[in-house]
Amino acid sequence: MSAKVSIIYFSGYGHTAKVADAVFEGAKSTGADVSLINVTELNEEAWAKLDNSDAIIFGSPTYMGSIAAKLKEFMEVASGRWMHRKWVNKIAAGFTNGGGLSGDKLNSLTQIYINAMQHGMIWVGCDQMSLLKTGQDESKRDELNRMGSYSGLMTQSNNDTADFNPPSGDLETAKGFGRRVANITAQFVKGR
Repeated sequence: MSAKVSIIYFSGYGHTAKVADAVFEGAKSTGADVSLINVTELNEEAWAKLDNSDAIIFGSPTYMGSIAAKLKEFMEVASGRWMHRKWVNKIAAGFTNGGGLSGDKLNSLTQIYINAMQHGMIWVGCDQMSLLKTGQDESKRDELNRMGSYSGLMTQSNNDTADFNPPSGDLETAKGFGRRVANITAQFVKGR
């Protein structure tokens, strides 16, 4: 039995959608049954996929140090699932993209993490080692986990251009993150 993974995300300008696609690609490469759901396109079928998933990966841009209002709205609507404990013991993970190298993206991941904990989910972080030792110059944009985030996936896009957004290293990190979540979910499902 393959793991069922859903990726629920919001993307205001397309950058976070690129990250979601890379997470999807990584998770799919493991043989998992993966669904990609934009919060602006939620319907009964999408809610059923989320409820029947073994893992849910949440994604949002970081706007002004916080998750996007559309993902927060989704979380509030999903509180009905909390009342009935529908997502207890599902694997959870999160990712965020923002214009700044920091931009307080950790706060966004923390918001997603707390929501997952409220639901009784089991959190999975990013395990890829950051190899950057000397700072963030342009020649290092192809490095894995260049944001140095382990609590979840962080990526960065320049706000002033559609080019190079997000850079190849961030998208490769996203693929690895998707693989990790799907593989851990498969182990979890197998052990049940």
